[in-house]
Amino acid sequence: MENENEAARRLNRRAAHIFTFACLCLWGIYSSLVEAYVMPGPWSVAVRFTEFFSDANFIGHMFWSFFHILVAITFSFSVGFMLALLPYYIPVARKAVDRRLTPFLNSFSGIGWTLLAVLWFGINDFTVIFAISMVLIPFAIINIREGLRQLDNEILEMGESFTRSGFKNLMLIIVPSLYPYLFATLRISFGVSWKVALTAELFGGDRGLGYLLNLARQDFDTPLILVVILIIIIFVYSTERFIFNPIQNKLAEHNADL
Repeated sequence: MENENEAARRLNRRAAHIFTFACLCLWGIYSSLVEAYVMPGPWSVAVRFTEFFSDANFIGHMFWSFFHILVAITFSFSVGFMLALLPYYIPVARKAVDRRLTPFLNSFSGIGWTLLAVLWFGINDFTVIFAISMVLIPFAIINIREGLRQLDNEILEMGESFTRSGFKNLMLIIVPSLYPYLFATLRISFGVSWKVALTAELFGGDRGLGYLLNLARQDFDTPLILVVILIIIIFVYSTERFIFNPIQNKLAEHNADL
C-alpha cells in the first residue's frame, strides 16, 4: 500500500513538472509571435527578476507591501475577533453584528474602500492598510463567529464551575477551542490581502508592489509587471507550503488526539 502511495505521489509530481514545462514552452512560443511589450519571453523575465533583487529601490517596495499586509492582517484580526466576541458576551448586539455590520462589510468591494480611503486620507500608507483591513474584517468575524457557535457547552459549563472569571474562561477554554478557526482566519486573510493590497497600492499608495506595477504600466515595462506577479506567486506559495501546511497538519493531529 505504501509503495502504491509513493508511486502515486511521484506520478503527481511528474505531471506537475510536465505541466509547468508545457506552460513555459507555450509562453516562449507566444512571446516569439508578438511584440516584446505585449508578452516578453521567459528569458527576459528571468533577467529582470535578477535585476529586481539587485535594486534596493525595488526591494524597498516589496518590503513595504509586506508591511502593509502584516499590519492590515494584525489589525483586522484583532478588530474581527472583538466584534465576533461582542454578541457572545452581549446577546443584544447579535443582530447588529450578524445582520447589519457583517453583511455590509462583506458586500463592500476592495476598490470601493480604496477610493473612499483616498478621498478621506489621501495617498499614503494608511490608505492602503485601511482598505485591506476593511476587506479582511468580515472574514475574521464570520470564521470566529462560526467557531463560537461550535463550542462545547459542557466544557464551558465545567470551566464556569471551576472559576467565575470570564477572562480565564476566555483564555483557557474559548480561545484554545477556537484555534482551528483562528488559523483559518489568518490563512484566508493572508491570501485575500495580497489581492486587495495590489489594488490599494495601485490606486491609493505611494509605495509597494502595487505602486511599482503602476509605474511599470506607465513605462510599458511588461517584464517588471510579470516579475512582480511572479514574486507574489512565489511568496504566497512558499508561505502556504512551508508555514501554513505544517501548522494545519499539527492542528489536525491535535484534534485527532482529542
